[in-house]
Amino acid sequence: MEHNKAIGHVSALLTILIWGTTFISTKVLLADFQPIEILFFRFVMGLLALLIVYPHRMPKTTGRQELSFAGAGLCGVCLYYLLENIALTYTMASNVGVIISVAPFFTAILSHIFLKQDEKLRANFFIGFLVAMVGIALISFNGSSLQLNPVGDLLALLAALLWACYSILTRKISDFGYHTIQTTRRVFFYGVLFMIPALFFFDFKLDLRRFANLTYLLNIIFLGLGASALCFVTWNFAVKLLGAVKTSIYIYLVPVITVVASVLILHEPFTWLTGTGTVLTLAGLLLSERKQFRKEGNRNGLAK
Repeated sequence: MEHNKAIGHVSALLTILIWGTTFISTKVLLADFQPIEILFFRFVMGLLALLIVYPHRMPKTTGRQELSFAGAGLCGVCLYYLLENIALTYTMASNVGVIISVAPFFTAILSHIFLKQDEKLRANFFIGFLVAMVGIALISFNGSSLQLNPVGDLLALLAALLWACYSILTRKISDFGYHTIQTTRRVFFYGVLFMIPALFFFDFKLDLRRFANLTYLLNIIFLGLGASALCFVTWNFAVKLLGAVKTSIYIYLVPVITVVASVLILHEPFTWLTGTGTVLTLAGLLLSERKQFRKEGNRNGLAK
């Protein structure tokens, strides 16, 4: 049991390490691609990769299971990324970064409602959440003034809620007993399917000739194979082993990884505000988990 949980934590950490650096590839591609184009290409590539890696057909599913897959694809693949990208056109990136990090809080609330037998809320989670949010705010704003924009901020908040819905649905899907790659593949299928109507409302161009540029090709491969195919499998696997709440807490690390990548790759300055925010964010993550681990350890000791 403890070995499985260790694997779950490693899977979640690996996912976040990659997700925290995707902004670099996205920034490169935005020079010649629309956000909707990047989103569509990366998940189509991710879907094809999962089909190649694990071509086995999923056993017959029920209508309720298909609804869960469709809901996860709609929330976690299609709407989450669309709303996040649209929010960035209305409000500051720092606002979006902070607001999206509220996702673990929404996940905890939803898990308390829908996964009572699986997820338990403790005071440490909420204290850790507040500490982490202060740290994330320091990292995101880093001396800049807070500028509220109701439309953009509300869209970002809705995106965080949708990711929480995705986490809960993923936890339910893990109980179906199918292979993680099969379930992720099915979620991707529905995500891409729901994405197609959105292509007509945005300036989408198929124009694959742009990938003749090796830089663009390598970055979309990173997003498609790494950030999509690999990371959604490892994230869903972590949710299966740890539960929705524990896994979602790792979202706090995304701004921290982004800061480290910015300093190492883009040579951006590392300020004292960023350093303080990083320490607080890590402290919040550890605080959110600490008491839970202790109680689980006690239970395991009694069981022996």
